[in-house]
Amino acid sequence: MAVRLNEDQEMVASIREGLKRTGGYCPCRLQRTEDNKCMCREFREKIADPNFKGYCHCMLYYKD
Repeated sequence: MAVRLNEDQEMVASIREGLKRTGGYCPCRLQRTEDNKCMCREFREKIADPNFKGYCHCMLYYKD
């Protein structure tokens, strides 16, 4: 399993700025819950699946 940042550096910078503003919570989500703290629960569950390949919800991370 390999998880990497999105190759689009502008997108990564934008998302990281959003994470700073929200205290580490996914800037794409309205609710501020532990499940939405970066790296969010949804993506952690997806990367546990050996067949999953793709981006997290906000597209900061990609699993190969």
